[in-house]
Amino acid sequence: MITALLLFWPALAALLVLLIKGQGAKKVAFVAALVEFAIAIVATTGFDAASGATQFELNLPWVENAGIGFHIGMDGISLLMVLLTTFLVPLIILSAFKHDYKNPNAFYALILFMQTGLIGVFVALDAFLFYFFWEVALIPIYFIAAIWGGVNRIPVTFKFFVYTIFGSLFMLAAFVYLYFQTGATELAAHSSDVQAFYQLALSAESQSWIFWFLFIAFAIKMPVFPFHTWQPDTYTESPTQATMLLSGIMLKMGIYGVLRWLLPVVPMGVSQWDELVLILSIIGIVYGSVIAIRQHDLKRLIAYSSIAHVGLIAAGIFTLNEQGLQGGVIQMLSHGINVTGLFFIIEIIYRRTNTREITSLGGITQNAKALSIFFMILLLGSVALPLTNGFVGEFLLLLGVYNYNAWFGAVAGLTIILSSVYMLRMFQGVMFGTKSEHTEAFTDLTFNEKAVLIPLVIMVFWIGLFPNTFLSISEPAVGNLLNIINR
Repeated sequence: MITALLLFWPALAALLVLLIKGQGAKKVAFVAALVEFAIAIVATTGFDAASGATQFELNLPWVENAGIGFHIGMDGISLLMVLLTTFLVPLIILSAFKHDYKNPNAFYALILFMQTGLIGVFVALDAFLFYFFWEVALIPIYFIAAIWGGVNRIPVTFKFFVYTIFGSLFMLAAFVYLYFQTGATELAAHSSDVQAFYQLALSAESQSWIFWFLFIAFAIKMPVFPFHTWQPDTYTESPTQATMLLSGIMLKMGIYGVLRWLLPVVPMGVSQWDELVLILSIIGIVYGSVIAIRQHDLKRLIAYSSIAHVGLIAAGIFTLNEQGLQGGVIQMLSHGINVTGLFFIIEIIYRRTNTREITSLGGITQNAKALSIFFMILLLGSVALPLTNGFVGEFLLLLGVYNYNAWFGAVAGLTIILSSVYMLRMFQGVMFGTKSEHTEAFTDLTFNEKAVLIPLVIMVFWIGLFPNTFLSISEPAVGNLLNIINR
């Protein structure tokens, strides 16, 4: 029942927010998001991580005659994604408090509607229910970006929409095929339940093409090279809150889809193409890093750095070993926290200076000591400094890739060097040196801005210092996943 509450509470709150006129909408939305986080904490305290089993299940008929059910529940991987979502959404809403968005009730209601879609993706245990929430999550972010985005928002958002719909159609085709394969005999009923898909005995040829249909859908969402071309422009043109939702949470839908619906459903297909996916992912690491080094716009720099980090997560997951899978799960948390914080800091700088050009900034640390500290901590987490959150995930991911192939591990390891180059150069150019005309009157963080950044920084150190808090939740579920893949 608590899973259903997690799923429907944001939607109900969104309907309430829509009825509120003026700036009061954001306060109600923020309180509603905090309540959602509290529900997730309650679920975590009652979760038996050691069992590795799916818990808090609700399985009701949806399209009963067709064998399609409203089946939801959480294992350790799902729970961590739910915690990430419910932790970040109230901070994202709080980060928008200084903005006077037109039609604020619609803006904040769309964020809450999107939260319902995101939670639905992470708890769905029926293929068509998963697909339904996959599409539900797309609609609010499309309108947020298209209505409140930058000058080029319409063509950029349309490109993002087309990419995502294109991938979704591939996923739907694969699910429909798998659904019809579940009726092995005339007496057997068709089912779209995840367990029915796991038990299919498909030929290697069938698994091969299903792999690509599912992989394309998930690779676009992550995104993995060469399916990434929608991402930099969309991140840049979207309002900061939309960028934070996209980078901090929504791209995790693609990674989660790989873990839940790709690896265990078509393991022979994965074994045929895992090396190619690793190569594409490693190309993405180097490509994203090199392009990030050449960027002068802060938002585009972080966007390309995200491509590199997600490339490493994808590479680790497709090694199909415990280190890679565990590293991928913990790095989803770390990346979500770090990239959300970095985009918010860029928003703070832009709001005070009206520019994101590194060459037009400088000397900010002279007037903003608190901002400098928060910025540096999130940056160090992003470049995987030991004792920060990024180190745990990247160490496990690189270990997993190295165990798969030492040469792949060596090239993937360039991410640590290259990310240090572009992130530290960015920090130096923005925060140190001589003040510019844009930064002369720069002011330090407000109370509201600190309230957003402090929880993020706490998580940087919590995951870095006490990673077992989170690894112990996902480890049994990862073990079960490996058992299904290797069955």
